[in-house]
Amino acid sequence: MTSPAIEAITTSAAPAPVGPYNQAVKAGGVLYCSGQIALDPATGAMVGGGDVEAETRQVLANLKAVLAEAGCTPQQVVRTTVFLADLGDFAKVNALYAEVFGAGVSPARACVEVAALPKDARVEIDCIAVVG
Repeated sequence: MTSPAIEAITTSAAPAPVGPYNQAVKAGGVLYCSGQIALDPATGAMVGGGDVEAETRQVLANLKAVLAEAGCTPQQVVRTTVFLADLGDFAKVNALYAEVFGAGVSPARACVEVAALPKDARVEIDCIAVVG
């Protein structure tokens, strides 16, 4: 039995990884996207100044860039995880999330409050998509 090909997905339209991981990995017809925070791809600096809506817009733009590099759209996403530094931000993040993932069959999702996120981010989102 042969194992499926595993391919790293990398794009300059999303922030470079800050550790030993890839922006996404494609394997066996599935795309696994690493969590994105509100980093500007060009500068590597956080955007939003603590404004959760501005951060969420950047996070979603980063995710869409990684998906696009793999030939996917948000409509191919089947699972997401939303990490919030403050669950009180849920409604604001959810409204922006719905603009990207609300059409058609919305992905399955978990949303959790965490003690802290990298670079003091207020939101991080990862996803899994079906390729093809």
